Amino acid sequence: MKLSQLLNNVDAIQVTGSPESVSIDDISIDSRKTGAKSLFIAIKGFNTDGHKFIQDAVGIGVKAVVIDDNNFLPDEYYIKSGVVKILVKNTRKALASFANTLYDFPSKHLVLTGITGTKGKTTTSIFIKNIFDGAGYKTGLIGTNKNIVGGKVYKSSLTTPQSNEINYLMREMVNSGCSHCVMEVSSHALELNRVDYLDYDYAVFTNITSDHMDYHKSFENYFSAKKIFFDVLKPGAKVVYNVDDPNSSKIISDSKAEKYSYGTSDNADFKLKNIEFDLTGTRFEIMYKNSSYRLNTHLAGGFNAYNAAAAFSMAVLSGVDYDVAAAAIKNTPQVPGRFEVISKGNKNVIIDYSHTADSLRQALEAIQHIIKKERPVYTVFGCGGNRDKTKRPVMGKIAAELSDKIIITSDNPRFEDPDEIIEQIAAGITDKEYKVIENREEAIRSAIERSEENAVILIAGKGHEDYQEIKGVRKFFSDKETAEKYLFGNK
Repeated sequence: MKLSQLLNNVDAIQVTGSPESVSIDDISIDSRKTGAKSLFIAIKGFNTDGHKFIQDAVGIGVKAVVIDDNNFLPDEYYIKSGVVKILVKNTRKALASFANTLYDFPSKHLVLTGITGTKGKTTTSIFIKNIFDGAGYKTGLIGTNKNIVGGKVYKSSLTTPQSNEINYLMREMVNSGCSHCVMEVSSHALELNRVDYLDYDYAVFTNITSDHMDYHKSFENYFSAKKIFFDVLKPGAKVVYNVDDPNSSKIISDSKAEKYSYGTSDNADFKLKNIEFDLTGTRFEIMYKNSSYRLNTHLAGGFNAYNAAAAFSMAVLSGVDYDVAAAAIKNTPQVPGRFEVISKGNKNVIIDYSHTADSLRQALEAIQHIIKKERPVYTVFGCGGNRDKTKRPVMGKIAAELSDKIIITSDNPRFEDPDEIIEQIAAGITDKEYKVIENREEAIRSAIERSEENAVILIAGKGHEDYQEIKGVRKFFSDKETAEKYLFGNK
């Protein structure tokens, strides 16, 4: 596409050069992944500034760059290099606009469902995808665990990718015959313009509790970021929201979309009743328009009743048959790392992504509900480095309240000292003994090999992740594989 065409939908402050003579095939924000026909957009990131790599991109052959800082290079550089310079107010927002235009507004050619909230996004998105697939719709997925386009699976590095990747994936979905797309929408993506200009038909709100305080600094800021999603929905869209969450009415208050609630509250449009669960799965009823529907899922925990209810509600509102939706929920396989149960005899190991105080509490309360204090509970967990420090002692306190034995270990320390992270977690444990085993594999081994034969062992924090990040280096590590290694003796 000609750069001049791309510029039709972007509010540029200044354009230097001849955009009508430049053809663009793709958009890049990483000079290492840039080609001669790329439009290079300089983004100011958390660790570096893309403006520093403009000359690298030009050296590769790039003929057009987009900037929002006009002080890095003089106009003479662009003129001499034969490069079009496009100055905008916000390159992140411009990235979304350029990507939408280059890939021909792919979200408008899909039935697009977005899910946001602190917990439950991944599981709810997979439930919804399976329902649409079961109803005969070819459905793509963009999410934390993976991205799915047609028959292809792409590894995911962010819950919600950058806008150029989102639009590329959606265009590939359209080209491969997909009619629907389900995607997780993170607070970072909303605040950093990654999902700007997307045309959502359905939106799901799961819940909101404190998270990402290292970035948002306050719950109010985090809430405001999430609220953006509902504020910008088109009038014809439909919102499905968890009425039991105390912040639900406020988060959807300014949305122009149609609103439908789910939850145990008497005034819920889709009312949950008789929730039962054990380590084999969850069973419950949903009342809707004076009719009752019995739902079953292999995924354990009361929170999965809410996730399944959100998916069922949204699917029914989209026109999917009740029985088709219920069957798809029943057939949804275990979501990796989301309260994933591994068993040998009477000993159960649960791998869970609970990395916030509230999610750790939910996981442990679910375990206690199941075992009714008749079995010992071990909790193995740590906290990620270079992230919210305030949650660390709180998580220690929760583990002490709801576990019989605690092993504090390393998570992804990143650039922090793991021993300091452990000390901050331990500060919240005041009335219970605990062990510190910094090596995560050794911590898991100790919990499995030294626990009682009927123990339930929660390994929390990393879930589906298959790495540990230490001093900027990622090495392979899987909680599930490590647990299986010692539980089944495959050493």
